[in-house]
Amino acid sequence: MGLLVDGKWHDNWYDTKSTGGRFVRSESAFRNWVTADGAPGPSGSGGFKAEPGRYHLYVSPSCPWAHRTAIFRALKRLDEVISMSCVGPSMGNRGWAFSEPGNGGNSYGAMADPIHGASYMYEVYLKAKSDYTGRVTVPVLWDKRLGTIVNNESSEIIRMLNSAFDQWGDAAADFYPRELREEIDRVNAIIYPNVNNGVYRCGFASSQEAYEEAFDALFATLDELESRLSRQRYLTGARLTEADWRLFTTLVRFDPVYHGHFKCNLRRIADYPNLWPYTRDLYQVPGVAETVDIKQIKQHYYWSQVTVNPSRIVAKGPAIDFTAPHDRARLGAH
Repeated sequence: MGLLVDGKWHDNWYDTKSTGGRFVRSESAFRNWVTADGAPGPSGSGGFKAEPGRYHLYVSPSCPWAHRTAIFRALKRLDEVISMSCVGPSMGNRGWAFSEPGNGGNSYGAMADPIHGASYMYEVYLKAKSDYTGRVTVPVLWDKRLGTIVNNESSEIIRMLNSAFDQWGDAAADFYPRELREEIDRVNAIIYPNVNNGVYRCGFASSQEAYEEAFDALFATLDELESRLSRQRYLTGARLTEADWRLFTTLVRFDPVYHGHFKCNLRRIADYPNLWPYTRDLYQVPGVAETVDIKQIKQHYYWSQVTVNPSRIVAKGPAIDFTAPHDRARLGAH
């Protein structure tokens, strides 16, 4: 997991010495918004009008942040509106790679870059900003007309996909309804630091204190969510929202990866009477299962993160059936 400094690639792992062993995630650098009329969004500049065929989404099926955007693209029926391609799961010494990694990794799941013919994702960043400094992450929303990155912050990309392209997608599928926005934002503010990023704060911690701090916050929050989901089908009630999809991409990776690889081993998601059926409920929403690739997920984490797993041996288990009946419909309508 390297980074660019003034446009030059450096193969450097996260520095946790200055933070007491705590993993601190970098802020996303590109924060423009695609809007229905091209007006500026909540941040960045305007000029990015929603148009079919104009934008391209770079993702990795193994990355939970990118996975969110792939789910929204599928559920909003934007497959013919926004093109998409995938980097491979095996991140070597040059970061996310396309179909020809050249870094000793397994390239299955990777696709050629259809826009630039790049070999590595950092080359796409340099097309947008030749002196870019920062981490090279996915997802990336690329503007084919202006030749630049619109946004690389997943939480913002999913909101663009949720509404900006409704003229061509499924306008009836609204995962950020106005009447629930305050509650969705409140739930997101709990889940992001403690669960979504919390598993990374456990796995990338370099001191016992930092690890236990993140571990305790993670499982306290999972217990809170377990209690919430005992009373209602989804996080904000009877309606499936953005908050659920933001949580789902962590839950679906938890038992195959985070429980062992990141030492999040107090309990499995399969041990929770409500969180586990809830995870299966979301997995079984039409269009979602096709976005989940457990083989790629495990390949990425166990092979790529050599600081955590120096042997690069990829775990074979566990056996998980996301298609088993869940009985969550009794708690409320979709």
